[in-house]
Amino acid sequence: MKVHILDDWFDTLRGLPCFAKLDDHEVTVWTDHEPDPVKLAARMQDAEALVLFRERTKVGAELLAGLPNLKLISQRSVYPHVDVTACTAHGVLLSSNMHAGAPSYAAAEHTLALILASYRQIPQQTASIKAGHWQSGVGRTLRGRTLGLYGYGRIAGAVAEYAKALGINVQWWGSEAGRSRALAAGETVAPSREAFFATSDIVSVHVRLKPETRGLITAADLAQMQPRALFVNTSRSGLVETGALEAEVAKDQLHAAVDVFDHEPLTDTSNILLTHPNVLATPHIGFVTEDEFDLQFSDIFDQVNAYAAGAPIHMINPEVFP
Repeated sequence: MKVHILDDWFDTLRGLPCFAKLDDHEVTVWTDHEPDPVKLAARMQDAEALVLFRERTKVGAELLAGLPNLKLISQRSVYPHVDVTACTAHGVLLSSNMHAGAPSYAAAEHTLALILASYRQIPQQTASIKAGHWQSGVGRTLRGRTLGLYGYGRIAGAVAEYAKALGINVQWWGSEAGRSRALAAGETVAPSREAFFATSDIVSVHVRLKPETRGLITAADLAQMQPRALFVNTSRSGLVETGALEAEVAKDQLHAAVDVFDHEPLTDTSNILLTHPNVLATPHIGFVTEDEFDLQFSDIFDQVNAYAAGAPIHMINPEVFP
């Protein structure tokens, strides 16, 4: 099959063991990001299979209409960026392994890294010594603090394990079902949503972005947080009410550590989440490790091979496959 891979910005996949799974296919790797669906379709006219790099590119009716040879879209995890109805209308199968097993330890580790770096002011201290100065400010200790985890899922569970190992107290909030599971597991659940935000020194969000979770974290929630509290988001920017985090940061009270943004790649260097001293920002690298890529794309390439063999797997819209 003629396989096109989008948004591999550092041409990473060619160097991974899993890439050998595509040896029997004609593969084109695109290392830039083309947001215009017409221009993107023009460069991929021969594409029979499209491999997506998480949610970096949206796939809608306009793009699909310009890809007459496309038969398969292969990706991993949730797919809010893919118009499944349009895929079905154009006879394109979406395969996506929902990986019901292990969490993304890479994302959990990055969450912990952001918390540690924020509390110990590592970016500021590093910049200071590189500029020929010595210490710059005074950091804070994590032991004995309270970490509030919103969303009782696999990644949050890994973060909780790391936090407890550091002597951090952990409390939970989330959906009613999630809170029930947390209580059944003997975990601490805040008595109310208001208390969760008000009593957590750190709040970290770990929820999948779906239509019903968009804007889940509101301006009122953030306003409940105590002065100098830290809000961490390594999940999806859309989980937070539009503009709410920026507005709260501008008050010079709330601290934030964010790996996700409303528009990615974020190139607006005047954005307050990049300029404010209370914010530590990273460019959506929570899942960006060689190990995680090899794990994820091994599944994705298996889906391509299964389709080529006439026995597709992980079908989201199986009605299009004869």
